[in-house]
Amino acid sequence: MNDMTFEELLEINCFADVPSERAKAADLLEQRYCCEIHCAIMDKSVRFAHHARGCTIVAAKICKNVVIFQNVTIGSNMRYNQIQNKWENVGTPILAENVVVADGAKILGPIVIGENTVIGAGAIITKNIPANSIAYGVNQYKSKDPNYDLVFNPNMISGEEITKVNEELVAIFDKTRESHIQ
Repeated sequence: MNDMTFEELLEINCFADVPSERAKAADLLEQRYCCEIHCAIMDKSVRFAHHARGCTIVAAKICKNVVIFQNVTIGSNMRYNQIQNKWENVGTPILAENVVVADGAKILGPIVIGENTVIGAGAIITKNIPANSIAYGVNQYKSKDPNYDLVFNPNMISGEEITKVNEELVAIFDKTRESHIQ
């Protein structure tokens, strides 16, 4: 297993039938990529950008075509009620089809994120989010414009194109700063 890619380790960690193989793959994912992925049910089409670096993913279910970026936390936020001697808010999230979870987002508790929803960078979500939404901030959301994909699209722009645009932005920035200095 030591020579396996992220994708190969992920496959074993999430789908192997042998518990000891799953445990070894989980250890290697944590050592190499600082990620922990434990889902009761996860579709094989789920993708992790940047090798899931910094992610902790503990979910009840992650459905088809979900994309998760780096430093994302998906898990529980249960609490113990000392008066009633019982746990409350037990469970972990369900992400429906085609959800995109952007960098640093936190999705916590027994909640459902509706299909075709984008969870924005840095969002903290502890409540159900309806389908076709953009979630942001703390439990805020609005309807998603159906004419736009945000954060991810299978027809991604190339790194070279992004580099070219960035070079143009830097040139404009530098030129603006020079004119202010003079």
